[in-house]
Amino acid sequence: MKQTVIGVYENEMKAREAKKMLEKEGFKKEDIDISPRIEGDVADRNHEHVDNFFSSMFEDTNEARNYSEVARRGSVVTVHTTSMDRAERAAAILDENGAIDANEHARKYKKTDDVKGTDKKSIPVIEEELEVGKKEVETGGVRLRSRIVERPVEEKLRLREEHVEVERKPVDRKATEADFKNFEEGTIEATERAEVPVVGKEARVVEEVKLKKEVNERKETVRDRVRHTEVEEEKVKADKKRKDERV
Repeated sequence: MKQTVIGVYENEMKAREAKKMLEKEGFKKEDIDISPRIEGDVADRNHEHVDNFFSSMFEDTNEARNYSEVARRGSVVTVHTTSMDRAERAAAILDENGAIDANEHARKYKKTDDVKGTDKKSIPVIEEELEVGKKEVETGGVRLRSRIVERPVEEKLRLREEHVEVERKPVDRKATEADFKNFEEGTIEATERAEVPVVGKEARVVEEVKLKKEVNERKETVRDRVRHTEVEEEKVKADKKRKDERV
């Protein structure tokens, strides 16, 4: 009749040492299985498989649950034998090489989980703090743009003009020797002159326009609201506490 012996170890290294001792005592490799601890998503998928395995091994539901809980945290060595004597010998070897008491460790794990569960129920106390700083922003400015404009101007001048007139004066006298010298063909000219306005322009700088900054400081009070957590203590009677837990 087949017998199955189970030993639970805290880690895989101790489980492999126990396997070596079993092999030295004549147990076949194919009759010894090691289930190392599995982490992450794979562990979550194997939980049901582990529970079913130990449920089939133990009639006591609590013991099966204890072994399942401890097995998830450590490594399991399973030995298959064909006689009760060999099963007892395998159990002794497993115990001698550090197999843990599953029931005892399950109780320890439960206490630890209860403490962790209590921690998870804690209320975080959060308090906001007001942080006030400064930054520069544009509030406006001044732009200078120049353009050319024209305006009419006028000045009054007195201008002088010359005019040549022919003046005829009737005379009646005897011609002199000088008159005979001028008694020949000739030409007499007189030039007329006049003043005209002459316009010239001179550009002169009459003003300079530039931009400058004047820096002033002002005081401003910043007002806001900050929040914080307030935790109130309230004594709860036993009847009310059980009612709240049911809810």
